[in-house]
Order: sequence, then C-alpha cells, then structure tokens
Amino acid sequence: MRFGLFGTGHWAAETHAAAIGAHSRAELVGVWGRNPDRAAELARRHGVPAFTEVDALIDACDAVAVALPPDVQSDIAVRAASAGRHLLLDKPLALNLADADRVVAAAGQSGVASVVFFTQRFHPNVTGFLAATAAAGGWQHARATMFTSIFQPGNPYGGSQWRRDRGALWDIGPHALSIILPVLGRVSRVAAADGPSGLIHLLLTHDGGATSVVSLTLDAPPGAATRDFVFFGENGVTEVPPGDGNAQSAFSTAIDQLIEEIDAGIRDHRCDVRFGREVVAVLDAAETARAEGRTVTLPG
Repeated sequence: MRFGLFGTGHWAAETHAAAIGAHSRAELVGVWGRNPDRAAELARRHGVPAFTEVDALIDACDAVAVALPPDVQSDIAVRAASAGRHLLLDKPLALNLADADRVVAAAGQSGVASVVFFTQRFHPNVTGFLAATAAAGGWQHARATMFTSIFQPGNPYGGSQWRRDRGALWDIGPHALSIILPVLGRVSRVAAADGPSGLIHLLLTHDGGATSVVSLTLDAPPGAATRDFVFFGENGVTEVPPGDGNAQSAFSTAIDQLIEEIDAGIRDHRCDVRFGREVVAVLDAAETARAEGRTVTLPG
C-alpha cells in the first residue's frame, strides 16, 4: 500500500513516518508539508521525494496519512477521498462540523476506506477491555480525567499553534470521547464549564440516560499530570488500563486495519470518518455550551 505523508512535525516524523517505514505492507512514497525545508529533510531521512503540490502527492499514492492541524487535514482529506485515495487521518477529524461533514461525504461518495487514529483505540488490550465492558452493559456513569502540559521544557507540542488556540477540548478531548462512546453510546446533551490553567469540564448525557464527566487541560501544574478513565454501574467500578504499546505500534495497527478494510471491501471500521464526525459533533456542541452557558442538545 503506497502512502503519501502529509505533515512534517514530531508526530508525523516519529509516529506516522516511522510506522509506515517499518510496516511490511506499507511503502512511504513521498512527503508534503507546509514548510518545504522540513518536508525535504523528512523525505531525505526516508529516501523518498518531497512534494511541493498536494495533488501531486495524492496522485502518487494509494492512501494518505495526515498529521497536520485539523483544519488543514480536512481539506486534504476531501481532495484525497475525491481522488479515490484511502484515508488514515488523525484526530480530531476537523475543527468544525461542516468540515467533518465534507470529509464524510467525500469518503462516502468515493467508497474509500477510512481510519481516524484515536491512539488508545489501537492498543489491543484497550480494544479488548472496551469490547468486554460494552458487552457487560449496565453502566450508568463514566469519569475521564486527562491533565497534561504541553508547555513544559522539551515538550514537542508546545509550539503547536492550533493546540494553543483550541486547547485541551480539541486536542485531548477526542481521546477521552473515543474511550467513553463505545461503552456509553451516543451523546445527546452537552454542558461545559471552564476552570483555571486551561481546564475545561464537560457533563455529557448519553442515549439511554447514562452520564459522563470529562475534565481536561493541556496546562497542568507540575506534579499534577494524571490520566484516568473509570466506568461505574451495575457491575461495580472498572478502570480502563493504559495502552500496552507505544504510539508507533498503535499506528502500525491502524495501518493493518486500514489495509484489512481495503482488502475485504468493507467500510465499517469502528474508528472511521463517521465516528470521527460523531466526536467532532460533541466537541462543537461543547464549544457552544461553554460560550453560551447552556446545555446543548445534539440532533438525533
């Protein structure tokens, strides 16, 4: 499977490019980036050409792997899908619902396979845990806490402007939702409140009446970094385990699953662009809720 890589940052180089280069059924055929010098450098590392035109790289590949800000990603994804190229995208799918809808429509019309890389969903132990937990049923509530900091010295994401502008809701909020939604189901209502240090808290109501609370920040004080996902219900309390691999191994699994979808002619991956769009819908509603101080009901 010939992959074109769009993006040149830390995530593109150390996760996307590294995993594609090491995969037995994937071939990296070129790199495009908004910074031509960085694109050329990354391309040289992998012995492939750097492309100066988006559509030229799309023409040269079978599938695109995108590690760019979401607003840039959504436009490239539409162009790639419209050209019949399969999609291996990053989260969030887009920064607004209209752009997410465009990606879903383009993928549906062309019939391409799609996978959105919600990292935790590609660790086998997490996948197994979520499937078993969802099958058990009876869950009434979930709590997700993700406190991290991209502003500590040496953090590779500290200079990411879109993360600075959009904050934890859009950067790590998708990770939290990707864990909660498979167990509690679709979100029907969203309330939101801001706190200090870039904190945002979400109160979500799910179809069937279950609730969840999500607390997020990208600017946690030193020593306050934490991550936990807990479900509460008729079966007691259960905590989601951390992934048993690293980001590169998870991305390799995403490549496996995209290729399996293509080989089988199936278009129902649990983390496809339609699921990515569902996550964007919740984030978009949360933005409205925090701006207007009200609970937002999502369309059925």
